[in-house]
Amino acid sequence: MTVRLTGRLICASPEEAERVAQHLAAHVALTRDEPGCLAFSVRPTGDPLIWQVDEVFADRAAFDAHQARTRASDWFARIGHIRREFAVTQD
Repeated sequence: MTVRLTGRLICASPEEAERVAQHLAAHVALTRDEPGCLAFSVRPTGDPLIWQVDEVFADRAAFDAHQARTRASDWFARIGHIRREFAVTQD
């Protein structure tokens, strides 16, 4: 079953948004290289403090491995405190 995450990363300040922008390319590249990652994007919205997040993983194991890698990453160390509104579904 495919696992999809969709939602928003909501920055509290322009400084947080800049931190996301600074570290985003590496995070996206590492995630897209993960086994089972079918699609992954984090893109700005019309609001400079909000980023749209869309992820698709081949199965729950691939999604869980992504979550574990992310929690141990430089990305999470730098932006882990930023508010998230995410929904995870399985097809």
